[in-house]
Amino acid sequence: MKPAKTVGIQYAALPWRQAGRRLEILLITSRETRRWVIPKGWPMKGRAPQEAAAIEAQEEAGISGEIDPVAIGSYRYLKGVKGDEALPIQVIVFALKVHSQLEHWKEKDQRQFNWFRYRKAAMLVVEPNLRRLIRDFGAARAYGPLASAARLGRWMDAAFFGLRRD
Repeated sequence: MKPAKTVGIQYAALPWRQAGRRLEILLITSRETRRWVIPKGWPMKGRAPQEAAAIEAQEEAGISGEIDPVAIGSYRYLKGVKGDEALPIQVIVFALKVHSQLEHWKEKDQRQFNWFRYRKAAMLVVEPNLRRLIRDFGAARAYGPLASAARLGRWMDAAFFGLRRD
């Protein structure tokens, strides 16, 4: 595939929940390639980016909850379009704390969905920057002394040495 010249923008929700002491991420399959992804879609006229992300999450995964108004990051991927061309897409991601999932929703029969521990979810997605975003998001919210130590170590590396561990 050869990339097209323009870059598209999409908005995505990173659906998460706390299951006991575990942080879980909801992944869905894409309709065409069946790879694990997060709910995302094109901008919607008259809607703020985070609203568009929440609407996509409900249409694609049947979920609703509390969407963060501030993006937690972004990643890029190539979306196949006509023939052998691909459109580079910049995806802006908003955290969505899931409160409920509908029994029936628009795209339920077109996709699979599953909750995964955040580390497993990160391993299952293809895009490297989405993988890193999920890992960092999960680590920042994980419980326990090991998670706290890992956060402290990353903070100290960044604060004192300008280093970042992935």
